[in-house]
Amino acid sequence: MMVGDMARAATTTDAFNAIAEPRRRDIVDAIGAGERAVNDLVEQLGLSQPQVSKHLRVLREAGVVDVRDRGRQRLYRINGPALKPIHEWVAGYRELWDERFDRLDAVLDDLKRNDQGDGEQ
Repeated sequence: MMVGDMARAATTTDAFNAIAEPRRRDIVDAIGAGERAVNDLVEQLGLSQPQVSKHLRVLREAGVVDVRDRGRQRLYRINGPALKPIHEWVAGYRELWDERFDRLDAVLDDLKRNDQGDGEQ
């Protein structure tokens, strides 16, 4: 698929592309607590059954969710290892922001001490 002059990866190529769509992230969040049937997701998310099924297909093809049959139901669950690359990518930013927040805390502590020192005069 082409967007402008740049090639665009199909949504099913990896977990990053699969969860780029907000409704698919909502589905991943809903399944995060445990296995869920399509109808449960339809009810919880307020989407139509065809929409949920379409999004689940994309998530399944990308390996983000697994499915198993239980009678006539298909139960979906998170495939944790497929999300590991996302976790690792975000972890680098978490370290960066933790460091920045630590520096901000130090500046705020200094300001607070200075304000307390000014009040004692």
